[in-house]
Amino acid sequence: MSYTQLSTAERLTLKTVGQLRAAGYQPRSIKRELRDNLIAAIRSKQPIFEGIWGYEHTVIPDLQRAILSQHHINLLGLRGQAKTRIARLMIRLLDDYIPVIAGTELNDDPLAPISRQGLDLLAAHGDDTPIAWWAREERYTEKLATPDVSVADLIGDVDPIKAAALKLPYSDERVIHYGLIPRSHRGIFVINELPDLQPRIQVALFNILQEGDIQIRGFKLRLPLDMQFVFTANPEDYTNRGSIVTPLKDRIDSQIITHYPKSIDISRRITAQEAKVLPEQRQRVLINELMENIVELVAVEARQSEYVDVKSGVSARLTISAYENLISAAERRALIHGQDQTHIRVGDLVGIIPALTGKVELVYEGEQEGPLIVAQNLIGQTLRQLFLDYFPNPEKLKKDKKATNPYQTITQWFGEGNTLDLFHDLSDQEYAAALHKVRGLPELITQYHSKESLPMQLFLMEFALHGLAEHSMLSKGTIDTGLQFKDLLSSMFKLPDFGEDDEEDFDE
Repeated sequence: MSYTQLSTAERLTLKTVGQLRAAGYQPRSIKRELRDNLIAAIRSKQPIFEGIWGYEHTVIPDLQRAILSQHHINLLGLRGQAKTRIARLMIRLLDDYIPVIAGTELNDDPLAPISRQGLDLLAAHGDDTPIAWWAREERYTEKLATPDVSVADLIGDVDPIKAAALKLPYSDERVIHYGLIPRSHRGIFVINELPDLQPRIQVALFNILQEGDIQIRGFKLRLPLDMQFVFTANPEDYTNRGSIVTPLKDRIDSQIITHYPKSIDISRRITAQEAKVLPEQRQRVLINELMENIVELVAVEARQSEYVDVKSGVSARLTISAYENLISAAERRALIHGQDQTHIRVGDLVGIIPALTGKVELVYEGEQEGPLIVAQNLIGQTLRQLFLDYFPNPEKLKKDKKATNPYQTITQWFGEGNTLDLFHDLSDQEYAAALHKVRGLPELITQYHSKESLPMQLFLMEFALHGLAEHSMLSKGTIDTGLQFKDLLSSMFKLPDFGEDDEEDFDE
């Protein structure tokens, strides 16, 4: 039976180079290994990049083509587009175990060693040279490019301690302490945020990518490193931090462009997969589809906002954190009132503001407005947009004088001087009672959404108030512990609340 026909368990019983040779083992490059295993996966319909949604017809086919072409790869895209996750999933295309000469720094192939250490061991012991088995999870190395990364970190340097211990001159290559890249021989090496790597460090990668040469101090070494390089980078114009130097870019065979989700359904699937929501939270807080869409559309609005830096991007982590905070806002309210279960409310969106303010990079105009105002505006614009999917367009009603205005009773109630305070921590009973106080609001929901459940009808009642406020039919303002709705005109013409002394001065 040949080596390729042996099971993983049978291969692991091989202990020496002689046994490995007798089994018919043949050296294979990592790029060939990735290619062969991808071909097998495609033929057997086996998913490799599970959990990567929205890339089925764009990024994944490009990635497969690059692997089939045995290319080094650069994943180019804005933050939060799953670039690192894709790189990490590539280890699924590696063999479960590969043989190495036991104890070698560079994980030498038993039949094709490249290091002085591996060659010496093989010369000394021949077929009795012991081998070890290297698991595929250990064949992945990842390095974040930061300004302090040095050539010694990536490639290596002379180790004076090793020279002294072995009593060797500095001219002997055995005094070299190898860096991360040589130690990743026969593995996948990932450099995240490549443009952040200093240009002189990028230059040091030229020969490794193309010719396999490494240069350490005065040593002239040729180590034919067998590696799969994967780089990740933001677009070059992301900031002024740096860029990929042109000769290095030329040596990276395939550049694959990533992107944000192209539909709300895909966004929701990503958020549901990634959000860390405990089972007890899922039982305590019941969320509806409309609110899930609101969370995703806030990110879409942020990506289109004039106040947000488009070059920086809006990470998918925004919606994940926002969703987690949203659930926690409702859970906190339930805990305050000792409830085992509660339904999500529009007012719970106050919980997502910290996720918004921390994950969007503002342009100058946005900084002038302030992150809190920008976050509130993004939520408001989202509510305004979705309102039209559930209720008639107030703008069209204003233009069509013959049309029946379903909002007239509601706006008249507020016009009579009534206000509605919706505190964030109202109990379910208080919340329902407050909404039912607004004349015409229950009838509006009955007219357009009578088949919805009672909790959903309450949600839509509050949603309608927010939508009317965003369409300038009501006034909405923040109070210490919630929101206040009132008549738009009365809020516009109301005089400022002066103190007694100020009032006297004002009258004068």
